[in-house]
Amino acid sequence: MTMVLDRSVESAIARLLQIGGRGGDPQATARRLSDVYPTLRALSQASVHDLCQIEGMTKKKAEQLLAAFTIGIRYVEEPKVESPTIRSPQDAYELLRDELRLLNQEHFVCLYLNTKNQLIARKTLFVGGLNSSIVHPRDVFREALKLSAACFIALHNHPSGDATPSREDIEVSERLVEAGNIVGIACLDHVIIGEDHYVSMKQRGYMNG
Repeated sequence: MTMVLDRSVESAIARLLQIGGRGGDPQATARRLSDVYPTLRALSQASVHDLCQIEGMTKKKAEQLLAAFTIGIRYVEEPKVESPTIRSPQDAYELLRDELRLLNQEHFVCLYLNTKNQLIARKTLFVGGLNSSIVHPRDVFREALKLSAACFIALHNHPSGDATPSREDIEVSERLVEAGNIVGIACLDHVIIGEDHYVSMKQRGYMNG
């Protein structure tokens, strides 16, 4: 389908031209462009030289406008990559195992998921010694709310290679469950990653609150 340069498109072009340099009325220049190039396809196929024939256009503005088209075309042509679905602690472990298992500092990571358990984003929230005073639910759920996440899985590594839960790990898990019940965003699991294995705090019974 050919996209006609209507008022909304003209306004978007005018904003680009305004960024591209001072001088002239960008809205008027955008209107003159639409008179000569009535569709986005026609405008995108113009050369810098052609665009510079339009009153108010400069070489810099023309190059910036065509660069915006190039980005848009690449975006449309880019193959869609399906977000991974995380349905179990094993899925979460396999996603981050190679990245976390040999680190010499503890990294606390959250995998934020949508209602279909598809990954929205992964965030490293804390680095260093993990304890319940450092890992605050406020920071975890702030990101969840920002991302409109339905739920999340927390993970962290044990640099010792032994994934046995510590007292601090249990406390963090309990606090995340409690906060999730209040906010309405469930912490599905807290996975501890060792050198060649993992422990699910959910499966161990520490997250049944």
